[in-house]
Amino acid sequence: MSERISVAVDAMGGDNAPDEIVKGAVDAVLTDERIDITLLGDEQLVSAQLGKYTVPEGRITICPTTEVIEMAEPPVAAIRTKKDSSIVRGMKLVKEGACDAFVSCGSTGATLAGGQLLVGRIKGIERPPLAPLMPTAKGPVLLIDCGANVDARASQLVQFAQMGSIYMENIVGIRNPRVALLNIGTEEEKGNALTKETYPLLKDLEGINFIGNIEAREIPAGGADVVVCDAFVGNMVLKMYEGVASTLLKEIKGALMTDLRSKLGALMIKPALKATLKKFDASAYGGAPLLGLNGLVVKGHGNSKAAEVKNAILQCVSFKEQDINGQFREKMKLVDRTQKKAAAE
Repeated sequence: MSERISVAVDAMGGDNAPDEIVKGAVDAVLTDERIDITLLGDEQLVSAQLGKYTVPEGRITICPTTEVIEMAEPPVAAIRTKKDSSIVRGMKLVKEGACDAFVSCGSTGATLAGGQLLVGRIKGIERPPLAPLMPTAKGPVLLIDCGANVDARASQLVQFAQMGSIYMENIVGIRNPRVALLNIGTEEEKGNALTKETYPLLKDLEGINFIGNIEAREIPAGGADVVVCDAFVGNMVLKMYEGVASTLLKEIKGALMTDLRSKLGALMIKPALKATLKKFDASAYGGAPLLGLNGLVVKGHGNSKAAEVKNAILQCVSFKEQDINGQFREKMKLVDRTQKKAAAE
């Protein structure tokens, strides 16, 4: 029998909690029989939602908590003071080894802070990056970092490239993924101090398929499989990406409903249009993993519905099966041995 995967889920996090969170958890266990889920949150509220569904016995349990970390709270202070919150308790389950992963659609700041303070970093990892998959014309691209480290150093971007390459090859199945550095031009000498320092390091780095700089406009066309940047730039790219997609979808729908002729045309192109739009549906990829921790932490969108929650949970299975953290640890050990050898010479 396949190894079981235990996932802790923050039932109180996000705009649609606990309704959509619980539904997503139920959908996940019904989709994959290897998954067991612990829902953390207000026992009465979570039980009421869970009671709406029929779930195989023992597959979903409730861990009662009495506190919730709100979006506007200072993250570090909230992690330290609200010890019975769903986020803190969930992180501790991962740290203690009771669960393999933690998924939350709640406070991004608290999730990032908790990941570092409670779960802890893998030895050798300088900073864990937040790495969402985004849709492109050629399949998903990993944007790393998009929210965890706004003031990154070149050595950290190098580690982002290494972790991103491992993730895309093993989770998405892309052999020798193309790694690019996000910049304002494709020429090697372009960019600010950070990108100018990072470029030669990536160019000389063994074990990744570095293809040079990439401009933001090339991302939707699928110009790379892993796009490396600091979180300040990455988060703006992500938000612009989401905003443009939402606006275009709204405008297309409006244009197709303007008159009888456009409505008839809409009926004719509906199948093709639906298939095309599905390629650019970010919800299919679930949440963004915080890579480089001693356990898996996945951050979902604050407005996630059940489908996104389900997909965020399902990605935890591949992460464990492919032993992504084990591969990160081996990579860091190899880097450490190489550095020590170079220093000795």
